[in-house]
Amino acid sequence: MKEEQLNIFDIDSSNDNSDKEKIEELRKKIEYHNKKYYEDDNPEITDFEYDKLTQSLKKLEAKHPEYVNSNSPTQKIGGRTKNIFTKVEHDVQMQSLQDVFELDDVREFVKKIQLEYGKDTEFVVETKIDGLSVSLEYVDGNLVRGSTRGDGFVGEDVTENLKEVEGIPKKLNKKETLEVRGEVYLPRENFEKINEKLEKLGKQVLANPRNAAAGTLRQLDTKLVKDRCLSIFVFNLQKGKNFKTHTESIEYINSLGIKTIEYITKCATEEDVIEAINKIGKIRDNLPYDIDGAVVKVNEISKRNSLGTTVKVPKWAVAYKYPPEQKETKIIDVKVQVGRTGIVTPMAILEPVRIAGSKISKTTLHNFDYINQKDIRIGDTVIVQKAGDVIPEVIAVNKEKRNGTQKQVNIPTVCPVCKEKLEKFEDEVALRCTNSECEAQIYRSIIHFASRDAMDISGLGETIVEKLIDKNLIKDVADIYYLKYEDVVSIDRFGKKSAENLINAIEKTKKNTLDKLIFGFGIRHIGKKAAKILAKNYKDIYEIMNTSKEELQALEDFGEIMAESIVEFFKKQKTKDLILKLDKVGVNLKGSIDTKSSDKLSRKSIWNNRFI
Repeated sequence: MKEEQLNIFDIDSSNDNSDKEKIEELRKKIEYHNKKYYEDDNPEITDFEYDKLTQSLKKLEAKHPEYVNSNSPTQKIGGRTKNIFTKVEHDVQMQSLQDVFELDDVREFVKKIQLEYGKDTEFVVETKIDGLSVSLEYVDGNLVRGSTRGDGFVGEDVTENLKEVEGIPKKLNKKETLEVRGEVYLPRENFEKINEKLEKLGKQVLANPRNAAAGTLRQLDTKLVKDRCLSIFVFNLQKGKNFKTHTESIEYINSLGIKTIEYITKCATEEDVIEAINKIGKIRDNLPYDIDGAVVKVNEISKRNSLGTTVKVPKWAVAYKYPPEQKETKIIDVKVQVGRTGIVTPMAILEPVRIAGSKISKTTLHNFDYINQKDIRIGDTVIVQKAGDVIPEVIAVNKEKRNGTQKQVNIPTVCPVCKEKLEKFEDEVALRCTNSECEAQIYRSIIHFASRDAMDISGLGETIVEKLIDKNLIKDVADIYYLKYEDVVSIDRFGKKSAENLINAIEKTKKNTLDKLIFGFGIRHIGKKAAKILAKNYKDIYEIMNTSKEELQALEDFGEIMAESIVEFFKKQKTKDLILKLDKVGVNLKGSIDTKSSDKLSRKSIWNNRFI
């Protein structure tokens, strides 16, 4: 995260606040973000930004130990006085694995090792659990520390939470001293139950079991960790007794009472390895947990040691990633959505189907040309996959299952929200609502404006924006800065503290850099990089407003289409009114240079009215 993105979280050292006031302010910020991360599973800042806050607090508390108390977020975990996620330096680096996506690459891996170490080299194939990698350290049979992988060298101490994970004994069957590595995961059934509960409470559901497991393990409340019923599969002995083979070490770990990897197959030949991979691929959908591949490892420890590692990965193992999972389901209906720029996008409503760890009930159909090309109809049986196991998409229609009840998708002629006529521009395949007063555009524009990469207004989420619009409290992004405490606290389920936090968050974003404001406007073709270029080359937003297309094109990495978008956006009266409203309430409109005279054209020559 770049420095300019951190300014709303920093405590201004130039103000007149006492250190005690700064400590209290930091504690409030950290508690708010703890709730967003640990309770709501919906963080608003990055780990880096969070660490910056906690480090600032720790420094001030070290300077003033008289202000330290048990209620400080630096002193408690789950209501008890402890350090929060102290750093752990791993004695044995927790490396990642080299991913391969073709079976031929697996064959090449096996052949290469057998050529160097002999045809008798044995391999193992095991499931690659889709979870959060952790290290468990036992001394004389007692669990003394559990930590996350982190960057491989330094992780976080989450011992108290790991004690609540099924499959991790606090005390072993024998008084052994060892360190093992495993993957904490959330079983699918538990994941579904959690999401059902969150839906009933009106909270945001969790994206997938892997993210849910990671978020849960970093909870401050160990009771919540226990309630979510996480589990583990241990797959490697990091330190301890010496064994000839990996499989022997796994049997040993299991004999101590630790839950180990379920599917592990010894393979003598290249074809054995491929067969084991295919076998796991056939059962992956029926497993009660998610996997994201199969791991192929050299079984003999001495050969592993000889092969060694790179900086990031061991040379004795690869992770085969299965092709995107595909499922059949039905299209129940096709709805349309209006984006912040007015683009109307068709959305397929599906019979719920689980793919790659997530329940899919809807997916974009991109545009109406895509629907025509695929001949997609309401009621069709379609094949859905997750592109890169991330974005769901309809890739084909099973026309053999048509029975005559399927219906053509009607292309809308008016906006589904404001009922204004839709337009299609020559250079676009999408339909667009050009009504700038369209409620859907206003809603999505405000959501974008408040998002992390734009103005980053903490607490101004989708539900709050919707309620503010419904109450006619905001009609454009500038209205956000005219909100009063009384307006916000009147919103249903909005407490006094939450209202105060939101007003304070809005106030602090007035000091944001100009590029964040420009990006927040959501100007077509203008992303974060273009916004930074503008803020860097102009004194203020008024100078940008009055610049020409030719001058904009002269900027480095600034093309004709981008220049046209800027000129078009700033010539609108609505934009001018918006900027005036922002200026009146003190939102920063200044760029990175102090004077109008700059060198942005100094290296340019003009020939026939064109910059070269």
